[in-house]
Amino acid sequence: MIKGKLIILFVAIIVLVLGCTLKTQKITIQKRIGDENVFEDYREVTQGKQVKKVKEILDNADWENNKVEMTEFHDFEFQFPFKNDKNAKIASYSFWIIPNGGNLEIVTDNDRYAKLTKQDSTYLYKVLVGDIFEK
Repeated sequence: MIKGKLIILFVAIIVLVLGCTLKTQKITIQKRIGDENVFEDYREVTQGKQVKKVKEILDNADWENNKVEMTEFHDFEFQFPFKNDKNAKIASYSFWIIPNGGNLEIVTDNDRYAKLTKQDSTYLYKVLVGDIFEK
């Protein structure tokens, strides 16, 4: 009887500690309004599989370490804020929809640039914008 209570107590402590230390991520997306560099909250992605796949795409992108100057303001920006940790560093990205190109171009907040493949662009657009990528 005492062993059973100790096991239950031990499992409860482990669950409590893990629950407090795990940081579930989400993606917050902002959309540009009009022709100015003004953005408003657009949507959030909280489904774990989608967040994980977006992170995989970004991790596997062919990043260049140089600052790029685009002729127009970016169309969307998105971040990976931690749900449970307000002090965690937030990774921030901006992306452009390239007319007639079929690809998204992404810039990070620390001056890294990548042009995504058509397949990755299609998936990212579907998840982040919530629409079919037809450019």
